[in-house]
Amino acid sequence: MILLRRHLLFLPVALLALAEAAPAQNNPRIGYVYPAGGQQGAAFEVTVGGQYLDGASDVCLSGDGVEATVLKHAKPLTQRQINELREKLQEVQKRMQEERKKGARGNFRDTAGLFTRIAAEVGTSAEDLQALADLRKRMNDPKQQLNPQISETVTLNIRLAPDAAPGLRQLRLVTLAGLSNPLWLHVGPLPEYCESEPNDELADIGVRDTLPAVINGQILPGDVDRFAFHARKGQRLVAAAAARELIPYLADAVPGWFQATLVLYDPAGKEVAFADDYRFNPDPVLCYEVPEDGTYVLEIKDAIYRGREDFVYRVTLGEIPFVTGIFPLGGRDGEKSTVELAGWNLPVDKLTIRPQEDGPGVQPVSVETGQELSNRVPFAVDTLPDGLEEEPNDDSASAQRVETPLFVNGRIDRPGDWDVYCFHARAGGQIVAEVLARRLGSPLDSVLELTDAEGRRLALCDDCEDKGAGMITHHADSQLHFAIPADGTYYVRLGDTQRRGGPAYAYRLRVSPPRPDFELRVVPASLNARAGTSEPITVYALRRDGFDGDVLLQLKDAPAGFVLSGGWIPAGQEQVRMTLTVPPVAEQGPATLVLEGRAEIDGQEVRRTAVPAEDMMQAFAYRHLVPADDWMVTVTGRGRYRSSLRILGPLPVRFPTGGTARVRLSLPGGPLVGQVGLELNEPPEGIAIKRIVPDPEGAAIVLSVDAEKATPGLKGNLIVDAFTEVSRGPAGQANKRRMPLGTLPAIPFEIVKPQTWLDAAMESASE
Repeated sequence: MILLRRHLLFLPVALLALAEAAPAQNNPRIGYVYPAGGQQGAAFEVTVGGQYLDGASDVCLSGDGVEATVLKHAKPLTQRQINELREKLQEVQKRMQEERKKGARGNFRDTAGLFTRIAAEVGTSAEDLQALADLRKRMNDPKQQLNPQISETVTLNIRLAPDAAPGLRQLRLVTLAGLSNPLWLHVGPLPEYCESEPNDELADIGVRDTLPAVINGQILPGDVDRFAFHARKGQRLVAAAAARELIPYLADAVPGWFQATLVLYDPAGKEVAFADDYRFNPDPVLCYEVPEDGTYVLEIKDAIYRGREDFVYRVTLGEIPFVTGIFPLGGRDGEKSTVELAGWNLPVDKLTIRPQEDGPGVQPVSVETGQELSNRVPFAVDTLPDGLEEEPNDDSASAQRVETPLFVNGRIDRPGDWDVYCFHARAGGQIVAEVLARRLGSPLDSVLELTDAEGRRLALCDDCEDKGAGMITHHADSQLHFAIPADGTYYVRLGDTQRRGGPAYAYRLRVSPPRPDFELRVVPASLNARAGTSEPITVYALRRDGFDGDVLLQLKDAPAGFVLSGGWIPAGQEQVRMTLTVPPVAEQGPATLVLEGRAEIDGQEVRRTAVPAEDMMQAFAYRHLVPADDWMVTVTGRGRYRSSLRILGPLPVRFPTGGTARVRLSLPGGPLVGQVGLELNEPPEGIAIKRIVPDPEGAAIVLSVDAEKATPGLKGNLIVDAFTEVSRGPAGQANKRRMPLGTLPAIPFEIVKPQTWLDAAMESASE
């Protein structure tokens, strides 16, 4: 029997040749880590909140010098457990009353001991009953929210080596269902403190010699945390909060992160400093020069008094070095660069940056004062020649002449300032003018204008989105790509959209012919699959300077058994889903894979490594690709392997628009037993499964193509899911429940005109 649905078909189970069927499993997700860091050489406990964390047994941490052990896993009570515990609590309370009536026979001052003893006698524990009481209290508190996505907790013991490199690490939990998504853990040189509630009024983190230090805390609904400390006259205090940095995006909160605010009060209780951001960065930084000795109070809260367990913060407080800007923002690859430094408590005002072996890209820059390390700021490295802005260059008459290609490092150094550059170009050529500012930490909100020698505007750009900048929500950098109409002199005008300016408003302006290129992102950063099965992944192509060609993808030096299917991003497309097939035997631990893309650009082969990323939702609607350190895959399950399915014939499979085409499958022998459903997973509009037909090698899936919805030239991969339906309940009243079986390897396809398809089919048949 065959049952047709939209993109759906039932067929004999032997056609699938998949691994052993298994119930669907939810991928483990973690929503917060608290505290989100520690001091070098320290050992401390960390709580990780998330969902689907059953069997949490190990921790994956990037970098060296960090060890972690799982101590316990706690889950919220089910309704059945709540009912059972409620009955036992009532029994305990009844028996305690009976014991009190016998008061002459015992001393009942030890109420806790009595409660524990009776709880054990009725078959439970004081801890379980206390968990029930805590749940009741929380449910009755109007300020509390029940959040299933962070309702489970795993307690870890973290040990940092004294020589562990300071900086950010990525933490993932290893569970029965596989690997969780990554979140950040800080390693630093400063002493660390965790808040002790209640501290709405005041919490003393010590006096005199305790600073600098890092304060860790969580903000719950309506919560305000305050910390007292001693400061001396003349100290240049910096309080730098990390909140959104720790958890970049919250899917179910507006604006999509914990919006922390900092307030500083003097010894008289007067507010003397306030910060709710740092330029365009939502995490606030507060700088203050202390006018007199005394006890000061630092306050942190959410801007609109929201809160829950994943509103985690770290505040670095003290006379710490903090870089507010560098100039220039970049330099040429292979050459030393001297940059000017601006900021607070810096030991030098200039820094020499030496070339790194990594080549072009963005590298972090920071300074040290003893054991204290400043914040890190980005420094761009490129192969093009570098130059500096020369004032005055405010208009076309005083425009600075430049020879392309090059980068110009400049500043919009006062409100309303414009920087103008002129260059010569020939007809038929193309020019790209691109600003790198916001992506390099500058507050500049750039605007670019291109004019000819007579001042006629040829192109204008304010904002240009860069999906590779996953932590930026306002893409304020500008880019122009223009075809030169005639020989002559052209002018590029650069300013700030909001007419702001100052020493911090630095930029790098590239003026050059197009340099076609691409970057890659692979999602998700943590992939879990049962042994022998295939799992969908998504690869994004971030195309640069008009590159529009095919990108072919392959695994690089992958362990045996990992196979990529549908490894291509067709010309003109920015993302494609494909599948990764994992080995037939469960691995002992997560495998780290590398995905590489190659394309031909201007007659040369260009290779780029895909950066793993998490596709994160912000505020119910917006999505961002947030980079991760490694692409990690966990193979789970018993791994009772069956022969793998193969697609026969040339790839991609060509489908004629308005007609049908077959995808031939090579199948293992054996009787046809049971029934299995096939369903297209997020297919292009207009493509549907029509039927299954016999084939000399096994079987073929016949797909139909709607001529009005799927036009010639469409390319990509088809992802096909398999499932079975199980009947539950008495005969005649049975309810069917869908049981997923797995995913077939991705099927590359191309929609063609009917005659083109016929010619290709005849050629394939003759071969």
